[in-house]
Amino acid sequence: MDDNYYKCLRRLQEIDFVLLDLSIYLDTHPFDQQAVAQLNQYSQERQILYKEYEKCYGPLYEFGRSFSKYPWEWPKTPWPWQV
Repeated sequence: MDDNYYKCLRRLQEIDFVLLDLSIYLDTHPFDQQAVAQLNQYSQERQILYKEYEKCYGPLYEFGRSFSKYPWEWPKTPWPWQV
């Protein structure tokens, strides 16, 4: 895989961490407008990056949560959790 693959996957992992952290924070601070704005900003960035990743490297998730080109792409490695 090329360097962009690893950079893209790393950024997705970073964004997922931030989204999880913000979600937990918002459970106890639901009226923090700045945190809600940050959550929405990172969610949008993640959607864009997720689509870019799948376009270039194939499905990120299994079980119907990602589309696949033909032929079936899921067996391609390395899988995201193997990096």
